[in-house]
Amino acid sequence: MKIFKNKTLGLGKPRLLVVGCGDVGMRLLPYVAGRFRVFALTSQPERRQALRAAGAIPIVADLDRPRTLARLKGLAQYVVHLAPPPAQGALDLRTRNLTAILPEGARVVYISTTGVYGDRAGALTPETTPVAPRNARAGRRVDAERVLRAWALASKGKVAILRAPGIYALDRLPLERLQRGTPALHAQDDVYTNHIHADDLARLVALALFRALPGRVYNASDDTRMRMGEYFDAVADAYGLARPPRLARAELAAAVSPMLLSFMSESRQLVNNRIKRELRARLRYTRVEDFLAEQIAGRGK
Repeated sequence: MKIFKNKTLGLGKPRLLVVGCGDVGMRLLPYVAGRFRVFALTSQPERRQALRAAGAIPIVADLDRPRTLARLKGLAQYVVHLAPPPAQGALDLRTRNLTAILPEGARVVYISTTGVYGDRAGALTPETTPVAPRNARAGRRVDAERVLRAWALASKGKVAILRAPGIYALDRLPLERLQRGTPALHAQDDVYTNHIHADDLARLVALALFRALPGRVYNASDDTRMRMGEYFDAVADAYGLARPPRLARAELAAAVSPMLLSFMSESRQLVNNRIKRELRARLRYTRVEDFLAEQIAGRGK
């Protein structure tokens, strides 16, 4: 699926800076390399060869070290911000350091998280839902969103925020968890979970570069309506693994890590009409079940 026509524009191509070019960033590169002259910021020098092979010009710099970013000031009018916030603190200092080198009028696409909504007790959750983060990780994402909005207002820039739920792909399935027999919640205690395939998220980023409305938030989610335990059961069935044992919430709290428990304590059903109506997105995998069915069919050949 080609999102943009592959134009041969030579050095006249507009410049795109991808910040935090990990798994989703690498999936994004094939969709944008024909339209942009792509620069990829990495803090790991050993990744330069892989980034070049994928069609990007690597730049070694570190969002935690502002001095290393100085030469990037004004480099690109288009920016995709995929870097996570720091692991500690209430603020996203990395996003603050990034905005200091963005040119006036730049267009930024930021990948946030649907964790900013907090627990919705399973309710339908459109983008107009007020943010209510319940943990420090989500709080730092809210901070990053606010910093980017403030930068856009001050610099005449344009920012689009894609709030992503659980990202999955062939190499991003909970197989190890299932093999370990990590328990899930009883149905009566279970939470709704939301998903997006990594390839579809990369496509949404590419579409947002041109089609997103300024200042707009988008739920970058598929159409899955599934509880977390049902998701684990579906993956287990697809790969011939045992379904996870089910525990009541009080019992589960003693059996899993606090971080894992936090993911199993928030329930919401995302509404994704905006990506369909405004980005005109057509997801390859509209539901997790579609992806798993494709995997089963492929192994049966």
